[in-house]
Amino acid sequence: MTDTINELPTHEVNLTTEAAQKVSSLLEQEGRDDLRLRVAVQPGGCSGLIYQLYFDERLLDGDAVRDFDGVEVVVDKMSVPYLAGATIDFADSIEKQGFTIDNPNAAGSCACGESFN
Repeated sequence: MTDTINELPTHEVNLTTEAAQKVSSLLEQEGRDDLRLRVAVQPGGCSGLIYQLYFDERLLDGDAVRDFDGVEVVVDKMSVPYLAGATIDFADSIEKQGFTIDNPNAAGSCACGESFN
């Protein structure tokens, strides 16, 4: 018996409409409808913690899931408290292109913006 999204714990990470559309577009390009966007926090970087954002077909024990217009965002149990209230956005401008994470739990970040504490 497999878990359905309604039976899994949820998290407080938000995905903007722009980010959800970009994820959908990337999944469509890959021809995959079995992948989820996984967001995690790992030790590393010059400020102590780094974000990981990648596609994953697995659901692991303790994962929390939320659906955003057909895009499932998965956060592992250990990362949930670090990401509570965080917003994932996608920017496509002259100055910046890519996914960004606005995290109210980050006390500070490094100059490169890749890690936080």
